[in-house]
Amino acid sequence: MANATVDVPITIPRLAGKVALITGGARGIGESIARLFTKHGAKVVTADILDELGQTVVENIGLEKASYIHCDVCIESDIEKAINYTIEKHGKLDIMVNNAAIAGDLKFSILDNNVSDFERVLSINVTGVFLGTKHAARVMIPARAGSIISIGSIASTVGGNCSHAYTSSKHAVAGLTKNVAAELGEFGIRVNCVSPHYLVTPATVPIVKKYPDLYTNVYSNLKGIDLKEQDVAEATLFLASDESKYISGHNLAIDGGFTVINPSFGLFSKGKAT
Repeated sequence: MANATVDVPITIPRLAGKVALITGGARGIGESIARLFTKHGAKVVTADILDELGQTVVENIGLEKASYIHCDVCIESDIEKAINYTIEKHGKLDIMVNNAAIAGDLKFSILDNNVSDFERVLSINVTGVFLGTKHAARVMIPARAGSIISIGSIASTVGGNCSHAYTSSKHAVAGLTKNVAAELGEFGIRVNCVSPHYLVTPATVPIVKKYPDLYTNVYSNLKGIDLKEQDVAEATLFLASDESKYISGHNLAIDGGFTVINPSFGLFSKGKAT
């Protein structure tokens, strides 16, 4: 489905001639990234397990700009197939966006956490990012260029906002980003992470409905602005474009200052966070 955003004419395409692969591109943040990238001149391949929705999205964008492939990011052969498909279709891969992730079950005690649920979240959120990064590097190293971007979270730097599994997974994504950036810089490949504050997406709507007292009044230090999927897409566009050509190993927080401010203490204390 198309996002309810106003189309603004693109005067200078920032990704002209670029090719991008986006996991989890059938909806939510991934869909927003796919739409914005194509507006800026990129050819996009979206990969997901939501086949009908994914195909509808690329048809809506336009099949001359976007295509879809089924891909379970936990399965290495699926990731390898998606990368190979991109190369066969477009001849190269300039941008890899590791976006696919799940929140997992929200449990209020570690004693209630099930190991199989914990491992499932890490499999998608961490192993999926590792595999996407590995196989993107496989084709980017010979080209000696590329931008790999993983979607993190405020949970990559602070605790207490999400489940143990999700928080662990996003910390791991931030660490993997730094480690791979240290390796791949030799080949001119940039590796970065985008970490947004909590926002309503198709994946988080069920959590909001189940726990309205926790997530319907999320604290934000930056007043008068609501975080949207488009904002995350814009940050991802910056890291994908040549405008960020000297940025690598960075975890870009899209959080209005949330992760660096304690609202209950200090000179600018707001008292009770609301």
